[in-house]
Amino acid sequence: MYIEMVDETGQVSKEMLQQTQEILEFAAQKLGKEDKEMAVTFVTNERSHELNLEYRNTDRPTDVISLEYKPELEIAFDEEDLLENSELAEMMSEFDAYIGELFISIDKAHEQAEEYGHSFEREMGFLAVHGFLHINGYDHYTPEEEAEMFGLQEEILTAYGLTRQ
Repeated sequence: MYIEMVDETGQVSKEMLQQTQEILEFAAQKLGKEDKEMAVTFVTNERSHELNLEYRNTDRPTDVISLEYKPELEIAFDEEDLLENSELAEMMSEFDAYIGELFISIDKAHEQAEEYGHSFEREMGFLAVHGFLHINGYDHYTPEEEAEMFGLQEEILTAYGLTRQ
């Protein structure tokens, strides 16, 4: 899985970038999404607040914002067109590979790690996996959806080795 990571805060260590990369690759493997691409941007609470207002019309910072990429237009080409035009085929495969982006608030991650009594590493892993599941169609609006998403989330985090300690 290709993951573009940007640290707008200047506060994310190389180790945390590596952990985020690894846990997202681990989650992608679990969901059969190894061939996909995404972006992760680490932001401050101030930036999270701006994004939350812009995308969710919610006037407060949040821990993770997940923007699932859903093309507005369904673009399809005949197999023959793709065979005849390798550039078009490559462009379409890249287009199909991109699944979305996450914005993770470093400030919120620190606050919540302290509030929930677990490590910053666990909280960052949780936020990355939670956001990743959202951009792959999982949600928690109903009790059934919540049970499915949170169960999978915990399964991934535990299998990766990030337990609630």
